[in-house]
Amino acid sequence: LFCLCSVLCSLGYESDFYLQTHLCVLLTDERDRVQKKTFTKWVNKHLMKVRKHINDLYEDLRDGHNLISLLEVLSGVKLPREKGRMRFHRLQNVQIALDFLKQRQVKLVNIRNDDITDGNPKLTLGLIWTIILHFQISDIYISGESGDMSAKEKLLLWTQKVTAGYVGVKCTNFSSCWSDGKMFNALIHRYRPDMVDMERVQIQSNRENLEQAFEVAERLGVTRLLDAEDVDVPSPDEKSVITYVSSIYDAFPKVPEGGDGISAIEVDSRWLEYQNRVDSLIPWIKQHTILMSDTSFPQNPVELKALYNQYIHFKETEIPTKEQEKGRIEELYKLLEVWIEFGRIKLPQGYHPNDVEEEWGKLIIEMLEREKSLRPAVERLELLLQIANKIQNGALNCEEKLTLARNTLQADAAHLESGQPVQYESDVVMYLQECEGLIRQLQVDVQILRDENYYQLEELVFRIVRLQDELVTLRLECTNLYRKGHFSTLELVAPSTLTTTHLKGEPLTKGTHTSSASWFRKPMTRAELVAISSSEDEGNLRFVYELLSWVEEMQVGACPGL
Repeated sequence: LFCLCSVLCSLGYESDFYLQTHLCVLLTDERDRVQKKTFTKWVNKHLMKVRKHINDLYEDLRDGHNLISLLEVLSGVKLPREKGRMRFHRLQNVQIALDFLKQRQVKLVNIRNDDITDGNPKLTLGLIWTIILHFQISDIYISGESGDMSAKEKLLLWTQKVTAGYVGVKCTNFSSCWSDGKMFNALIHRYRPDMVDMERVQIQSNRENLEQAFEVAERLGVTRLLDAEDVDVPSPDEKSVITYVSSIYDAFPKVPEGGDGISAIEVDSRWLEYQNRVDSLIPWIKQHTILMSDTSFPQNPVELKALYNQYIHFKETEIPTKEQEKGRIEELYKLLEVWIEFGRIKLPQGYHPNDVEEEWGKLIIEMLEREKSLRPAVERLELLLQIANKIQNGALNCEEKLTLARNTLQADAAHLESGQPVQYESDVVMYLQECEGLIRQLQVDVQILRDENYYQLEELVFRIVRLQDELVTLRLECTNLYRKGHFSTLELVAPSTLTTTHLKGEPLTKGTHTSSASWFRKPMTRAELVAISSSEDEGNLRFVYELLSWVEEMQVGACPGL
């Protein structure tokens, strides 16, 4: 028909009034035919949800039943209806549909119930177009749109945004811009670039492009409302094109009004962001899961404390940061999920948020197990440190008393050298007894550290052995000194003591003296000496020396004149 118009105009018939009028009628009839076919398919697309179908748009809406069913599907509202088949019942059913539309603020211009009941083509098409505008096109939301834009203008703006950047594609209307099929293919390619080859689109015929677009769109869930021959004309029917394009908008993913979403233009960049975040987080999780599973802790308290502080820092600083990253991955996935379901994105194995969550759960379990093991180990070493400090303080105290004993002993030695009687015998004995008690307590504490494999045990044992050696030396010096000084009798000392007994002196008379051997001490046992030695062999050797020293003391006490 369009070709015929062009031929007649080229022959000079463009000024013929009757010819022009006839051509306008033909063009109108052609548009009505295309609209009827498109609208029938659109109505059936919705009626199939309630298992209904119409063949003739004008005839099958006359009784009002299919019209009411259509509105029920579109609105989700159950409407009343007359069950009779008389004209009155038909009129009443159509009126129910019209009243429902008026209640939803739908403007019906010059459409009465009898127009639909009588099958008026123009008004029936007008009614269906009004329904399409209200239920399908008016719901279009475009980010950044002007508040006073019409539904048609919003749809046009959406189309322009989606097809921006495509060579040879420019959308300024819903008629001539769509006749070559490139616009349809560009729309689909933006959403599913894997399904349309735009290089082929540039060289294919209009009909091939249209067939390709309609076929691909149908596979993506868009009902085929148009036929290629009806669009492959200089000026396709605008309402039919709008109805089909709005169906594409309705079926394809979109950014919801007032909510978060990803537009077709942003999909690739946001998907790349999602992949990068997952690729970064999962290896980090796996690496630290292995680290957390290592329970071979150092015995050095400083190193162990540093390890524990490092764990606390990891738990309180790094974990919250990575948990936020995990939350960002989940948020991104929710935005991308509609594109995954649409088929635009193929989600590789291991990239689902559940996969990230599974690895995260493994890390948390290992962390709990590590803390369960690490905390008691730290508390144990802190206790051992306290015992070690106690030993160091006790050893220092013992050293001070041994120094006092030596100094006091030297003072008495000076007295004897000058021919004076000893003065500090009781003080020396007291110092040595106190040292003996301190060393015995140090042995008990050292045994605790030995049982716990304390890392600095050898240093502490060495210090105590030195104290023990010095105590034995001072004890022998004490015995020799006070024996030479012809001091008074000694009182009996409990067998548990280590040191020289407390010597109780009596007044001395010049040139005379009395003495007694009524004193003794019990030697240290082999077990006691092994306990303060670095090895059993060393303890055995010390026990031999202890016995020899004890025998010598006994001999001196028994035979003071030797």
